[in-house]
Amino acid sequence: MKGKMKKVLFFLEIVILLVFIGGLYIYGQVTSKMKKIEQPVLNEEEIVINPEAPKMTGYTTYALFGIDHRDKNAALSGENSDTIIIASVNNDTKDVKLVSIYRDTLLNIGSSDTYAKANAAYAYGGPEQAISMLNTNLDLDIKDYATVDFNALVTVIDLLGGLDIPMSYAEIEHMNNYSVETSEETGKSFTPIEKPDPAPENQEEIIGTYHLNGVQATSYCRIRYTSSLDMGRTERQRRVIQMIVSKAKTAGLSTIFDIMDEVFPMVQTSMSQTEILKMIPTLIGYSVDDTIGFPQSYKFSNIKGSIIVPTSLESNVIELHKFLYGEDTAYTPSAEVKAYSEKILEIVGGGEQLLDEAPATSEETEGTDDDNFIWQDNGDNTDYDSDPGYTDYDSDYTDPDPGYTDPDPGYTDPDPGYTEPDPDPGYTEPDPDYTEPDDSGYTEPEGGGEDGGYESGGEVQESSGVSETEGLSE
Repeated sequence: MKGKMKKVLFFLEIVILLVFIGGLYIYGQVTSKMKKIEQPVLNEEEIVINPEAPKMTGYTTYALFGIDHRDKNAALSGENSDTIIIASVNNDTKDVKLVSIYRDTLLNIGSSDTYAKANAAYAYGGPEQAISMLNTNLDLDIKDYATVDFNALVTVIDLLGGLDIPMSYAEIEHMNNYSVETSEETGKSFTPIEKPDPAPENQEEIIGTYHLNGVQATSYCRIRYTSSLDMGRTERQRRVIQMIVSKAKTAGLSTIFDIMDEVFPMVQTSMSQTEILKMIPTLIGYSVDDTIGFPQSYKFSNIKGSIIVPTSLESNVIELHKFLYGEDTAYTPSAEVKAYSEKILEIVGGGEQLLDEAPATSEETEGTDDDNFIWQDNGDNTDYDSDPGYTDYDSDYTDPDPGYTDPDPGYTDPDPGYTEPDPDPGYTEPDPDYTEPDDSGYTEPEGGGEDGGYESGGEVQESSGVSETEGLSE
């Protein structure tokens, strides 16, 4: 009996030792792969939080940014954040809620009281300014972030074996178009999905489920020119994130290690390796079930391209806090949120000027001047738009010429009685009817002195063939 007990104990010791060694191996692998994540120094002093913003205990809130190198800001050296997602984690239940900020939403993005589309904040001042935009407009207390390139999304999906996604005819068409560019950017291939022929009468209706590889699923996430616009685009992004999390939970360890090897170099985050390692054991317990877009109540403005305007920023932020932190959350909007709410409506000319439907846009306007907008309070309530040739995006640039106020209040016209500075820009020859300075029919001036081409003595002065008065009268 004792001999059998010793054998059992020995066997258990071997199992425990193997598990321990395996754990050390996994820990060593994970630790080494953590070093591949780019961890730039986040200047926490530049992150702004409203003094009245609530400190939500029991929750951790993160900012997630998706950067698309094809969405480079025309007037700045950085990229716009094509994707802006707030992730709220309940520390007890491990429930995760995702909120997509519509990229075209008019918000205060900082930089001397500047209002622009939300996606411009990242190009203005990197993650610090983008986080500050979320904190100040939405009364949040975000300190950590992660930024990924869209190439990372392609890689993750391919390593997980692709995704099965229900799609409409319109989504297939746009996805195929976007896939050409995504393929060129990533160097990865795809096979276009064949569209039904003839096209269905309702092209927005789901017609089937399709297996998409990384290029296709990423292109699917970029679509924003169906009838659902940016609202549909962000919903697709959240759907894909949920699918990735679900597949990653059941993926083998080798697949997870492959993802770490290939994707982590494309990730930037403010979280330390220790913080990430602490999260890993509990990741399998996280559940991403609830997702929404922000603002939930909105209309559109056509003051420049297509802009999403919260019908009231204040009321939308109240609903946001209920979603993130529970219906019973006691929250009162801060003075900053109330002020921004009023200013946004003032900039677009008041709520009565807003449209129920978005102005027509197309893929051709994406990333162009027509896709940008900026308003900056320069002391006299002047608004500027983001013409790439006009670098008002730069917070250090406040006037085209410090010595010229454009226009000079005391200078309105070269000469009210003379509107053409040049007699005729296309006139290079003398008057065809007047070829000789000394007209044979005119030999002596009488009275003299009044004609600019003659002196009082009647002597002809050499000229271009046309007197000054004659040239001006043309």
